Amino acid sequence: MMDLSIHANKVPVAELARRIERFICAMDAEYEHWELCVITGAKSLYYLAGTVSDGVLLIWRDGNTELWARRGYDRAVLESELPDIRLMRSFRDIAAEIRVLPDTLYLDTAHATMEWYAMLHKYLPFKNVLPVDGVMMKTRSIKSEYELERLRLAGATIGRLFRDEFPSLIRDGISEAELGAGLYFLFMKNGHHGIVPFSMRNVNEVVGHIAFGSSSLFPSAFNGASGTPGLCAAVPSMGSRYRLLDAGDLIYIDVVFGVEGYNVDKTIVFSYKLPQPDHVTDAHTHCLELERLASRMLLPGAKPSEIYDEVIGSLRPEYSNCFMGAPGRAVPFIGHSVGMYVDEMPAIAKGFDDPLQPGMTIAIEPKIGIAGVGMVGSENTYLVTDEGGVSLTGTAADIIVIG
Repeated sequence: MMDLSIHANKVPVAELARRIERFICAMDAEYEHWELCVITGAKSLYYLAGTVSDGVLLIWRDGNTELWARRGYDRAVLESELPDIRLMRSFRDIAAEIRVLPDTLYLDTAHATMEWYAMLHKYLPFKNVLPVDGVMMKTRSIKSEYELERLRLAGATIGRLFRDEFPSLIRDGISEAELGAGLYFLFMKNGHHGIVPFSMRNVNEVVGHIAFGSSSLFPSAFNGASGTPGLCAAVPSMGSRYRLLDAGDLIYIDVVFGVEGYNVDKTIVFSYKLPQPDHVTDAHTHCLELERLASRMLLPGAKPSEIYDEVIGSLRPEYSNCFMGAPGRAVPFIGHSVGMYVDEMPAIAKGFDDPLQPGMTIAIEPKIGIAGVGMVGSENTYLVTDEGGVSLTGTAADIIVIG
């Protein structure tokens, strides 16, 4: 029989209580008259309850918190330190416990489908619905020491694996997909939690982008600097089975490593057997300069929009059409918050004017797409501190000749 104590690393009850308190304070600041939040998204459930179940978390303004679990109730009891976990067969059970239903439901709407909401509304007929997704993102953006322990471990591990073990995966004629599979296996052996979670809709990444040469410039619906042909049109993820490694190719690796729900993002670029031409290394070196510039500005009180403007103002003119994407297909940011999702807020982009705070973790990723060659640049995940950004994933590295 399976040992049901397998998940020994429960989120401590004091940690959950602090998170719920911070969320309630953030709700008070955003919505003056709120009474009840219903949380259904998996990441938010884990953040506030320490478990993921088919159910909902009810958070009342007075601090009362109830986790209602349908499928997965027994698991929730094993995993969560919340004191109030209840079994529900349907939303009728929740309705029977609520004496006075508030007019307005505050809901993480990005994770509630219309079908799901129709089932909820059948028994809990709220008159209005308002979103709490932005409040939740702000709450999660500042990491506790408990969370930073996991992020530091993830960062140290991915740095070590690229330095010590990744080179052994490289060989003549390997495909992007096979290299991605080898990297995924290596990650899993070393504590990776196995998925790459994005908040953006319809994004399913296996480990990240693994691309040889100009494959990294392939058109993409993914909101990032690089692209990939992917495994097929139905699964535009990881890399192609048909693009094989050859001498002189760039090897572009943009991947995520996660530990117990917390993710770091890193990009590193290699060159197979031969050094790259000067114009390629020059572009890459410029990206490293921009990363260092941005990382020094990751200070409490700094505005992400001003960091973005400073980096764009320092960009050399010859790269203006290919910075942060293939020529003509740039994305309008140079970094993003990282945590339970890879793409959290704030972004280092125009329009993000709320000051940074200590404990935020930000991936800085200046990249340049060179037509016919591929993507160069770097990405590391940084912690915002009074001394500027402290990298969790290692240093910005030159193009490394490998093989």
